[in-house]
Amino acid sequence: MGGSSKQQKQKEDKQQQQSSKGSERIVLGEAVPALVEEILGRTGFRGEVTQVKCLVQEGKDQGRSMRRNLKGPVRVGDVLMLRETEIEARRIKPKVTKGAYT
Repeated sequence: MGGSSKQQKQKEDKQQQQSSKGSERIVLGEAVPALVEEILGRTGFRGEVTQVKCLVQEGKDQGRSMRRNLKGPVRVGDVLMLRETEIEARRIKPKVTKGAYT
């Protein structure tokens, strides 16, 4: 009986460690508002993602303008709630037609 409670405690500790691994970087409740300034274009395999330029309203990156990829309806003037402001989306590459750069 004494050994099984020790194993159970180790199992609980292991579960607690695994659940906290990913949650250390993103803490709930620290979303930062950002205002959509411009819609840059559509991207994604089927064009389901919209790339926008937004201005961060609060937090350590306040006043920073950055590119973000969004899924779903969006228009200029909308306010986004960003979980993080360090990572910026890559610029959409223009489609090159055959013979354009000769």
